Amino acid sequence: MTDAASIPFRKMNGLGNDFVVLDARTRPLSIAPEDAQRLGDRNRGIGCDQVIVMESSQKADVFMRIFNADGSEVSACGNATRCIALLAAEETGRSEVSVETNAGLLKAKVDGANRITIDMGRPRFNWEAIPLAEPFEDTTGIELQIGPIDAPVLHTPSAVNVGNPHAIFWVNDVNAHDLGRFGPLLENHPIFPERANISLAQVTSRNSLKLRTWERGAGLTKACGTAACAAAVAAARKGLTDRKVTVELPGGPLFIEWAENDHILMSGPAELEFEGTLAPDTLSRAPV
Repeated sequence: MTDAASIPFRKMNGLGNDFVVLDARTRPLSIAPEDAQRLGDRNRGIGCDQVIVMESSQKADVFMRIFNADGSEVSACGNATRCIALLAAEETGRSEVSVETNAGLLKAKVDGANRITIDMGRPRFNWEAIPLAEPFEDTTGIELQIGPIDAPVLHTPSAVNVGNPHAIFWVNDVNAHDLGRFGPLLENHPIFPERANISLAQVTSRNSLKLRTWERGAGLTKACGTAACAAAVAAARKGLTDRKVTVELPGGPLFIEWAENDHILMSGPAELEFEGTLAPDTLSRAPV
């Protein structure tokens, strides 16, 4: 029998990018940074990349609040949006649902757990909107490099905001670089006042990319939906690919279309791994 004071949770993932999902719509929950850190810890907690809190919304079927495993709150997470859209579709019985985030209102079409399409909105390329710490007229390639000036290991990333800041380095082989070593340095580089998600992208054809991402506040991840969107639009801007691409991530493929109305459509799966309960004292701030 479940203790009435216990806090239910779901463990979900999108291509291995995993989440602890809490529902605060009927029982409001106050999440402190240390709570997200504790839940996200893969040795002492449940283990996840992000903690997701579902809240009531006046504009959408649900509001989604996102905490990285380091406790920081962020505005967007494409893989989590698919997971929450799947839950909203199951609750409402509708295939078309909406999810409100701090980055805006996202519409979703759910054709089963293996095909969920999110309208991620329009990408932002202006240096102030990304944001960058100094002006760049052309953000298809900004001045940033790792390694010697005359022989950099990584250089000239594309910068774009897809609900959060992204920098994409173009490489011949995404596995030839130690992203686990470079990622923290680049994420926290002074050029990114709000830090950034750092990706290595390899163009494999006019309609396909390979991608690895160091996610801001979470580290190396099997999949990052907003990074896949950012890489796809950046590749199209540079003329490297068409506007419809398959992005191969370590956790599997996402299908990205940069539509004619400038909106990014991201399609992929979501999975419920298991459900459980947390003791009330798991959260440092008591449920309200």
